[in-house]
Amino acid sequence: MTLPLSARTRRIRLNGEARMALLAVLPALLILGLFTVYPIFYSGYLSLQDWNGFDPESTWVGLQNYVDWFQSPTFWHSLSVTAAYVIGLTVLSLVGGLAVALLLNSGVRGVTFYRVLFFIPVVTATVAAATVWRYLLDPGSGLVNTALRSFGVQGPNWLSDPTWALPAVILVGVWKRIGFNMVIFLAGLQTIPRVYYEAAMVDGASPWHRFRHITLPLLSPTTLLVAIMTLIDAFLVFDVVFVMSNGTGGPVGSTEVLGFLLWREAFRYFNLGDASAIGWILFLIVLAVTLVQWRMFGRTARSGV
Repeated sequence: MTLPLSARTRRIRLNGEARMALLAVLPALLILGLFTVYPIFYSGYLSLQDWNGFDPESTWVGLQNYVDWFQSPTFWHSLSVTAAYVIGLTVLSLVGGLAVALLLNSGVRGVTFYRVLFFIPVVTATVAAATVWRYLLDPGSGLVNTALRSFGVQGPNWLSDPTWALPAVILVGVWKRIGFNMVIFLAGLQTIPRVYYEAAMVDGASPWHRFRHITLPLLSPTTLLVAIMTLIDAFLVFDVVFVMSNGTGGPVGSTEVLGFLLWREAFRYFNLGDASAIGWILFLIVLAVTLVQWRMFGRTARSGV
């Protein structure tokens, strides 16, 4: 059947536009494939090999790298440290970000100034920020312990005491993350119609009840989004740990997260197969936790109740 001229012309035009659009995005797709997709699949291949990165040939070991890690106390210790960091960072940055967003959304003066102030850590280079925090947490001359001593409190050896090293790293992570979460929460709060609060106030609802029955339910999609992004970011931590532990993951492994373990295997011991296996284990853990989180809270977030 012959198409009418106008329909044929329209189809030719659409095909031409599609080709032009494909040509426009082709460079970006090539870069994405070369620097993202290919390394992902190649690391999966390496995780099944025994290779140091220098020998011309690698040895196929199948799933042995994964088996070795699951039987290694080092892996389980690193996983427990990672879990502690993830829980601490996620909870504190969610609560802190929401608290700051609620404060800024309450009509306080200078909202723009405070928004910029809290967002500065987000755009600060992580290595530079962690270096500054190392000096701030110095037990002798650091500003934090100096301030504590002015109140008669003897501050701990933050980065050399196994008890305090991980909390110090979490503190820096929260400081760096809270501004990002604040911006997302603030955007979510500003989408909630004011009429709901006005009606609740007419009915005599207290601030807590307004927060509990209006803000939290209507903010649940935003909360789920922020929680997932924060959790993924927390699992992938490396640079803060590397800088603040001076490249040791210490003291005595107290800050040795999975990301640091991956780096050490790859670039200190040159066990690229073991390092790639750690990377894929970390990816599967993040994927599983995210799916569970979405399964548990996604329906509530989508319904907003």
